[in-house]
Amino acid sequence: MATVSPLAKYKLVFLGDQSIGKTSIITRFMYDKFDTTYQATIGIDFLSKTMYLEDRTVRLQLWDTAGQERFRSLIPSYIRDSSVAVIVYDVASEYELTRVAFVFFLFIR
Repeated sequence: MATVSPLAKYKLVFLGDQSIGKTSIITRFMYDKFDTTYQATIGIDFLSKTMYLEDRTVRLQLWDTAGQERFRSLIPSYIRDSSVAVIVYDVASEYELTRVAFVFFLFIR
């Protein structure tokens, strides 16, 4: 009888400014579609996806955070116990990279 390895769980938190594309990236990954309408995330949205890899099964917990500045104080509680923090920013803007690095990397330490 084959042994079943325990389900590995990974928490991925998506961070970044509002309307930068966090929800679009998650929607594309989860449903393989792109929604052209913008709807701001309020607080946080949570999605879960089970993936079957060659030798194991993993569950990804995707946390889509609001980008508005008024929600920044909640970031430490979102990233607690996370496996990955995905920082989303506009690669065409050098200023954006500098600003995002300053704002969000403070929370990740």
